[in-house]
Amino acid sequence: MTAQLSPGDTAPAFTLPASDGSNVSLSDYRGQKVIVYFYPKASTPGCTTQACDFRDSLASLQAAGYQVLGLSPDPVSALEKFSSMEDLSFPLLADQDHAVAEAYGAWGEKKNYGKVYAGLIRSTVVIDEEGNVTLAQYNVKATGHVARLRKTLGL
Repeated sequence: MTAQLSPGDTAPAFTLPASDGSNVSLSDYRGQKVIVYFYPKASTPGCTTQACDFRDSLASLQAAGYQVLGLSPDPVSALEKFSSMEDLSFPLLADQDHAVAEAYGAWGEKKNYGKVYAGLIRSTVVIDEEGNVTLAQYNVKATGHVARLRKTLGL
């Protein structure tokens, strides 16, 4: 399991393909606050709930100066479909080799029905305008996560 990030850490740089066909880099958001959230699989119930919560809160998050990026190990084609189906208005990024998830501590040991395996850990990392981590949350619950995050951020 990779080390999890903590407030004050420098957020690892990345460039990944997005659901709209572009490439998105963390450096594109320099000077802005960014919420990077990691989710296991597009179009599954929990991930859909979480993505739609971010979608529905996006205007108020952006008004407070935050941009949102969703990352999963899905291929771009699955992200395109998910984004279109749910009318998501923020970038979904394909981290198929899970290198970014590993760098952020969002890839590690999971247990399901007694089986232990490596996979994506639902996580959220908030990054400030200079590229430093201000908040890192791991093993978050999909339902109600955005409301809890907004409260933590004082929004």
